Amino acid sequence: MKAVSPVITRQTTMWKAWIGFNASHSFGALLFGAIYGYLALAKSALLFQSTFLAIVGGLLLAGYIILGKLYWFRVPFRGIVLASILYAGGFVASRI
Repeated sequence: MKAVSPVITRQTTMWKAWIGFNASHSFGALLFGAIYGYLALAKSALLFQSTFLAIVGGLLLAGYIILGKLYWFRVPFRGIVLASILYAGGFVASRI
């Protein structure tokens, strides 16, 4: 992977593309956790009363479940399923 150039450009290798892809997608998961964690702790009324934020968060977690099932091994897949269950439980509890 370190020696092969993608067809797009000779300025990078498959290794660099792979590392960049994984790092950028990890940033997305960290950003999701940071934003929703902050909203849950500091601005809970905004988060729990916003149907839009609830749906967007649920869709992102559903997307991670699909990716996890297709491409990840069991531990991260189970972690994201657990996070999704807790997210759904928090959503339901906030509506009661």
